Amino acid sequence: MSTKSAPRKLPRRPASGLAERWTTVDGIDVFYRESVSPPDAPAMMHVHGFGLSGRYLLPTAERLANDFHTLVPDLPGFGRSGRAPNGLDIPDLAHAAARFLDDRGIEKVTLVGNSMGCPVILEFAHHYPDRIERAVLVSPAGGVHNQPLRRAVGQLSRDGVREPPRMVTVAAPDYLRFGVPSTVRMFRALTQYPSLARLLDLRIPTLVVLGERDPLMPHHQRVREIAERTDNHVLLVAIEGAAHAINFSHPGELAHAIRLFMADQPIVDDPDSPGHARLWEVHRSPHLPPAS
Repeated sequence: MSTKSAPRKLPRRPASGLAERWTTVDGIDVFYRESVSPPDAPAMMHVHGFGLSGRYLLPTAERLANDFHTLVPDLPGFGRSGRAPNGLDIPDLAHAAARFLDDRGIEKVTLVGNSMGCPVILEFAHHYPDRIERAVLVSPAGGVHNQPLRRAVGQLSRDGVREPPRMVTVAAPDYLRFGVPSTVRMFRALTQYPSLARLLDLRIPTLVVLGERDPLMPHHQRVREIAERTDNHVLLVAIEGAAHAINFSHPGELAHAIRLFMADQPIVDDPDSPGHARLWEVHRSPHLPPAS
């Protein structure tokens, strides 16, 4: 199997205001989007979920592009990027993310992930602790709550009707391109990944964002109970009415929460978004910098 994607072509219509570019990482063509902000702005990379490309992350990424040097890659094997000859698991994707940042000349970064992107971030932090400033884990997937496969398929089905209808036009081509064999292999790797242990090992400020209507996650009150009984560096936030793909469905609320988190401000609802879903803080670790 070739490690290259089809001939490098940019979409006829850019999906966002971010620049769309190609590079090569470990011999694999990697498609990515990048902000045109000054390169000395703090770096922030958005990491997509299971079977998807970075396209559905763009609504949130665009809102943060004026504040951060923003990068949204399609990891190898996903979206428009090429495939590795033997497929990739969670550690492989974390290493690929690090080498992509090497290619872009970025030493330290804040990582924002959704779903499968969260285990990738946790693995990145495990192997490269000096390269990650902060972590933002949005609807982290994996672990016993999503096992067995039959249960996860049911959760995904329930989530599908809770997402905006336009999400279908974004996700369907990505899932078709990803394919059934890759889905089975990646699901196995995802459910076997020790997400909770890795999360508790983190010693950097970490924002965890949960959707109130996400069928793939335990209720936020249950997550708070676990957080309060463990030693962690987590700020836990919930968004009213949101399901799993918060980066796509509630980008205003999510970007607002990320800005407050990055500035060590208390998480409060966005006064400039009347009528939108309510955002609130559920748990704040005493290890975090005090909210100013």
